Amino acid sequence: MTSKFERWVQDRVQTEGSQAAFQLKHGATGFHDSSTPPLPQTDPTACRTAWHTAARTAHGHVHNLTEQQYPQNFHTGTINDRDGTHVALFHAHYPLIAFVSDRRHCYTDEFQDPPAWAVTLTDFGFTILTASLLLSPPESADTTAMSAAEWEQIKHWRPETLGAMLFNSWD
Repeated sequence: MTSKFERWVQDRVQTEGSQAAFQLKHGATGFHDSSTPPLPQTDPTACRTAWHTAARTAHGHVHNLTEQQYPQNFHTGTINDRDGTHVALFHAHYPLIAFVSDRRHCYTDEFQDPPAWAVTLTDFGFTILTASLLLSPPESADTTAMSAAEWEQIKHWRPETLGAMLFNSWD
């Protein structure tokens, strides 16, 4: 009998191993054109609820969950458990989560695979991103939905990984 986590890992391997590119939605960088509707917002309360549930699953405790602060486009949460400290980035506009080694102002290639208990976050509608996806080059993603404003920022900041493009502190 496979566990929920094992099924989640199998789904990620099948999805990331397929030819389908990860699709970046309009505003995935946190930028949009003034002529387009405002970007959706990931509710910090939903992040906090999911994070506290994940901490209980991990038999750990929430060290903190910090809401997005300009210019970052992500909320940050930390859980301490018997395996150490786990830091997650919650995208401020889409229900995406990345795991990193520590809290920083910005990230480039520090992305890590999620701990086993992170699958709990999917029950709250979040998508957990793997290190292999986040460390892939931006060109590997489907960027057809991105706006001209986003492309201007990408050309300026030149992110080398998909993770750096999704979870950034561009201004």
